[in-house]
Amino acid sequence: MKLDRVQLTNFRNIESVSIVPSSSLSVIRGVNGSGKSSIIEALYYLGFGRSFRTAKHTSVIRHQESGFSVFASCTNDANENVKLGFQRDRGDGFVCSINGKHSKKLAELVSLVPTQLFTPQSTDLIIGSPSERRKFCDWGLFHVEHEFQKLAILYTKFLKHRNALLKQQADLRKAEHLYWEQSFIAHAEDLTNKRQTYIEQLTPIFVRYAKEFLPEFEFSLNYYKGWEKDASLAESLVKKSEYDVKMGHTTSGPHKADIRLRVNGVNAQELLSRGQLRMAVAALQMAQTELFTLLTQRKSIFLLDDVGAELDADKRERFIDGLLCMDTQVFVTAIESSQLEFIQKYNEKKMFHVEHGSVKEE
Repeated sequence: MKLDRVQLTNFRNIESVSIVPSSSLSVIRGVNGSGKSSIIEALYYLGFGRSFRTAKHTSVIRHQESGFSVFASCTNDANENVKLGFQRDRGDGFVCSINGKHSKKLAELVSLVPTQLFTPQSTDLIIGSPSERRKFCDWGLFHVEHEFQKLAILYTKFLKHRNALLKQQADLRKAEHLYWEQSFIAHAEDLTNKRQTYIEQLTPIFVRYAKEFLPEFEFSLNYYKGWEKDASLAESLVKKSEYDVKMGHTTSGPHKADIRLRVNGVNAQELLSRGQLRMAVAALQMAQTELFTLLTQRKSIFLLDDVGAELDADKRERFIDGLLCMDTQVFVTAIESSQLEFIQKYNEKKMFHVEHGSVKEE
C-alpha cells in the first residue's frame, strides 16, 4: 500500500492540510510544537485506529471542534486506487470508510494499511512489559494470517469466561464446565503454535539485521509460551487450579506469553545502552517488515518520529536505507536538516516544512 494523498482536518493544531507524499521517502521538518509529529500521529490512525501519544482521543481533536478526520487516496499492491478514511468525534463514535463505504469495523481499515512506528519510546518493545512484545508478534500475525484476528478474539472470549468462573470459585473439573475448559485449551494451543512459528520465521532475519547494526554482540530471540516449558497447558492449569481460584484469574496461557531477547546470553536490557536498545528495536522492526513482505508480497508504511534522538548519523542512514530497499513508504520527522544530511543521495524523496500547523512542500 502506498499513500498518494493525505488530508487532515481538525487534527490537533492542524485545521486543514493536504499533502502529496513521496512513494518512497517523505521528510517532515519543523521545530518542536510545530505539528510535524501530528502528521505522523494522523497516519498512525489509519494503521491502528488510535493514537500512539495519548489514550484520550478527545485530546487529538482541534480546540472547539466536534471531531477530526484523516482521509487518504492510496494505491494498493494490485495497483488499484483505494480511498480510505477515519473520523472520530468527541463521544465514543468513530467511522471508517473504504471507497466510500462506511463501517464500524476497524480491522477492515487497518488490515489495508500495514503501518509500523519508530519513536524515542520504541525501546518499550524491549524494556517494557510482555504485553508490548505480544502486540509486536500479533501485529505480524494479524497482517499475515487471515484467521488470526478471529482466533485471538475467541481466545479472549474463553479466557474471560474462565476468569469469571474462577472469581465465582467454580470447580472447573465439573462436567458442565468441560466444553469451556477444552475450548480454552484448544484455542490457547492454536494461538501459541502460530506465535511460535512466527517467531521462528522472524529470528534469523532479526539476527541478520542485529549483526549489521550491533556487530559486537550475539543475539537470540525465544518465545516463552506462558506456562512451564516441560508441561502441557492442561497440566499447568491443573497444577495451578487452586492458585488460580485464589487469584480469581488464569495465570497460565498465551496471555502470559513473552518474547525474550538475549544478548551475549543475558537479557538485552541488562547489557545494552539506550542507543543500542533503539538499534535492537530497529532490527526487530526491519525484520518484521521484511518478513511481512516475504509472506504476503505486500509493502508496508513506516513512520519514524524524531529519528535524530539517540541514533547517530550512520545508524539513521542504515535504518532508512534498509527500509527503502524493501520498497517501504517511509515518513520521517526531524527538527534540523543536519540530522538527515545523507538523504541527499535519495532521488525519490519529498521535503515538507511544518510551521504553526501549516505544511509546505520544499
